[in-house]
Amino acid sequence: MKKVLVVDDSLSVTRQLEKIINDSGDFVCVGHAKNGAEAIKMNHSEDPDIICMDMNMPGMDGLTALRSLVMLDKAVQVVMVTSLGGVGDKFTEAIKLGAKNVRLFSRICG
Repeated sequence: MKKVLVVDDSLSVTRQLEKIINDSGDFVCVGHAKNGAEAIKMNHSEDPDIICMDMNMPGMDGLTALRSLVMLDKAVQVVMVTSLGGVGDKFTEAIKLGAKNVRLFSRICG
């Protein structure tokens, strides 16, 4: 099974994503980081196959973390997610930085 690290400051979103990931049968959630700085540390300690990361978080946001992750590991696999609209420029920047996919969730948790 592929290991996934979830990075989001919202505990309710994180729990929903973890459930979706773990129920898939193909993936297992190996951890949760609350911001980009924690994601960088956990990428090293947990060695996930995929990082599912929110774009907007306090402290270090997803784009800043993505820049650092790509510099540290060119093969890192990151899927950026957000529940906020109006972030088209950030989507483009994330893809240019190396994100493998970008998804907009209108609201995962009702």
